Amino acid sequence: MKIRANLKVMPPLAALMLLATVGCGRDTVRVYNVDTNEAVAATPPPASAPATMGSGMPATMPTGLPMPDTSSLPALKYTVPPGWQEKPPTEIRLASFSIAENGKQADVSVVPLGGMGGGDLANVNRWRGQVGLQQITDEALAKLAEPVQVAGLAANLYDVAGNDTGEADVQRILGAILHRDDSVWFFKITGEAALVEKQKPALIQFLKTLQFSGQAAAPAMDLSQLPPSHPPIGGMSPASQGGLVALEEVGPHPTWTVPDGWQTGPLTQFLVAKYLIAGSGDAKAEVNVSSLALDGGGLQSNVNRWRQQLGVVQASEDDLAKLPFIEVPGGKATLVDIAGTNPRTGKPGRLVGLILPLGGQTWFYKLMGDAATVAAQKDALIKFVQSAKYPGN
Repeated sequence: MKIRANLKVMPPLAALMLLATVGCGRDTVRVYNVDTNEAVAATPPPASAPATMGSGMPATMPTGLPMPDTSSLPALKYTVPPGWQEKPPTEIRLASFSIAENGKQADVSVVPLGGMGGGDLANVNRWRGQVGLQQITDEALAKLAEPVQVAGLAANLYDVAGNDTGEADVQRILGAILHRDDSVWFFKITGEAALVEKQKPALIQFLKTLQFSGQAAAPAMDLSQLPPSHPPIGGMSPASQGGLVALEEVGPHPTWTVPDGWQTGPLTQFLVAKYLIAGSGDAKAEVNVSSLALDGGGLQSNVNRWRQQLGVVQASEDDLAKLPFIEVPGGKATLVDIAGTNPRTGKPGRLVGLILPLGGQTWFYKLMGDAATVAAQKDALIKFVQSAKYPGN
């Protein structure tokens, strides 16, 4: 049975929705139009943080936070696995499910975020802390990543199991992380270890049934009213916590000389500019321009996020030290050139990006698509970045 529900965003930062459901069944398909965003802490929240939902996230945001400037967001379509009971989303979740079997419980959450979402390593280490495990390094993280498909896109699944101390309530977390355009999606099961392990095939199948419609944007928000005790927000550099600088607050946009053949594309909430490029035949590429506060999450996290989008192994600090610089107005931009495989087509893909720290924020220029088209447009991208004129510089 197919069911469609339209949801209206009411509270800040995420969806708090009343669901109109009709009927039930083992193969129920639902489609939602949702405005959502969630604060993902890079470290476990302090004792003074708000109460949590059992997944390490605050259940509600502090009172007084202003309403976000919402915009049209995508529909998310999926097939609910047998045994998963749908729950009303909270302020910090797009979708939520519960699983119960023989007195055991597990919780399922779907959370989209703009920007880095705090970084994969920080989130996996946060999950490990929730089940009593020590933190790991980037190198160890790469070894733990299990490739999975989410809506036909490449993602990584992490299995985080707590140590068996002989107690009956050993916890386990299965979390899939998808980087899509300039957003991050988290799909997670948390609960009793044996039940979570049993639900792994159901989660993988659930991820395969997902379908996105439109762009995965999230509303821009004024985070200035968050209290000092609130845990770090996903995508917000810890160094910015004193001033609570939201990454979406990038100020006036620069101007550029746009190369011939670049067509203006539709923007999401996290993009400053977007251009579409047609190659030979049906080949194509696109250029995304975005800006984040301070270091934007760090060079290594952003480079590895781009590498993941083409199925390339994580870069080490030694790899980063070898990256070249390009002289641009106001400073030097790090040049990133990644060749891999387009997860949507299975064909060779390529990404050329420039990362420029400037005036207390970091600019990201990303050319990605068909390998031959990107190669032909690499020089045009560099000239495009070099032509930029930034307000105040």
